[in-house]
Amino acid sequence: MKQTTRLSTAVGVVAVLVAVSAGCASDESGGGGRDRDAESAVVGIDLPTEVSHVHGVGVDLEAGDILVASHEGLYVLPVPEGSGDEPVVPERVGPGIDLMGFSVAEPGRYVASGHPHEGVDMPNPVGLIESRDGGATWQTLSRAGESDFHALAATSERVVGFDGGLRATEDGDTWEALDDGIEPFSLAMADGGRTVVATTQGGLTRSTDGGAAFAPVEGAPPLALVDWVPDTEVVFGVALDGGVHRSEDSGETWEATGQVAGEVQALHADAEQLVVVADHRVSRSTDAGATFRSW
Repeated sequence: MKQTTRLSTAVGVVAVLVAVSAGCASDESGGGGRDRDAESAVVGIDLPTEVSHVHGVGVDLEAGDILVASHEGLYVLPVPEGSGDEPVVPERVGPGIDLMGFSVAEPGRYVASGHPHEGVDMPNPVGLIESRDGGATWQTLSRAGESDFHALAATSERVVGFDGGLRATEDGDTWEALDDGIEPFSLAMADGGRTVVATTQGGLTRSTDGGAAFAPVEGAPPLALVDWVPDTEVVFGVALDGGVHRSEDSGETWEATGQVAGEVQALHADAEQLVVVADHRVSRSTDAGATFRSW
């Protein structure tokens, strides 16, 4: 969820796939700080300069804090107190892990995947890991040393991930292989886990059998990122040109609802808000993407 190229052409699709789901050579070489010399038109809360790549964003279901999963680890943007006039300062929590995949599965539980930084005592790749203390510590669930899930979606009942193959688990340990004909860039899943939508280089695809088989969604916009609003049939997506789109029928049909300025790197959707990371700034929308603000 990070590249300087606009996402409006086929070349942009490739750039997004390479930059967001992998982080590519910059990640492997250690990345480095961002160049902030150029002004951005994007509103939002600046992430720290050391954040080189953002792979995902979520919201803690208990505290309401925004969670940013990055190459450098997990950052928490706490909910402003009182009137909300105080600045929101992102705080890094937990060990240094390149969190390639990240999802809030249920209240008090995050799941993730990726690579440990040097000196962190974890297998590489970490496989599927979970945290039950707000990201302060992580425990390995399965596939340690085997899987680096670049796309990850989770509910309280199920986790679906892509590590070169699409697979799912209900207990965090035993995995089943799913449709091997797609390479998803972004995944979103309904609460029961039966309906899954996935963005791919060939366009949006959808499964109604838990991911065993996917079919193209005719007429769908060229979405790069998708996220499911819990306990509803609503799915939000951001297209390659920054357009925000909403589906109210579990991903079958879509309508445009707004526009994101800058290059979008990550998306979160819930019943109260959309949260996006664009140009390494975090912003929120409470009107389905029509407008965005810092908080």
